[in-house]
Amino acid sequence: MNDMTNVQSVLRRLVTIWADFEGRLNKVDIISRINRGKITLEDYKAILLNHRQQVVEGSRWISRAASSIEAPYLDQRSSILRHAATEHLDYKMLEADFVNCGGKASEITKGTKNIGSEALHAWMMHKASQQNPFDLLGAMFIIEGLGKNFAGNWVKKLENCLSLSPEQTSFYRYHAEHDEDHMEELEDVLASGILAIDGMEDQIVKTAKVTGRLYLLQLEELGNV
Repeated sequence: MNDMTNVQSVLRRLVTIWADFEGRLNKVDIISRINRGKITLEDYKAILLNHRQQVVEGSRWISRAASSIEAPYLDQRSSILRHAATEHLDYKMLEADFVNCGGKASEITKGTKNIGSEALHAWMMHKASQQNPFDLLGAMFIIEGLGKNFAGNWVKKLENCLSLSPEQTSFYRYHAEHDEDHMEELEDVLASGILAIDGMEDQIVKTAKVTGRLYLLQLEELGNV
């Protein structure tokens, strides 16, 4: 198969993984309550506090992955480092949203990962430490896909249900507007020649599956530290 045929094959398989992930996501209690307009302000603050502990690690995963990339994939390494630079301060938006919702800055900055976030972080750091870990594109498909496909809808529901202002939903609003660009970057890397690595297509799909399950786990375990 040529490069674009390979890319389309991977994307079709990832879309199947996404469909299963989406169905499971909407059944998670906290997400179900957002969708039904039954969420409270304390629920939302708990989401922000728990999510911050994951997001603060995001640029570490990406930077570690970039440091594990070797020749002849140095152009791809540069692209991934640029992506890390765009996201390394995203956690500050979560902190600001939390404080603007009445939370204490010290509470969110000193928070610890819940047991699902611990598992997700360990998995991502493990994968990022492997040689040429381009299978993390599968993880990116899941995580960036949340911003692209869900964040905007969540913002509308949260603002309607809780009468929140844009200053209280800045993180999810930002990702609703920008993660489409990140998905385009993912497709560019897929088309850059990395699928020639033996077994990479299957590895990308497997990594997407595992990342999706662990992402759900951290939502299921809000507050369980």
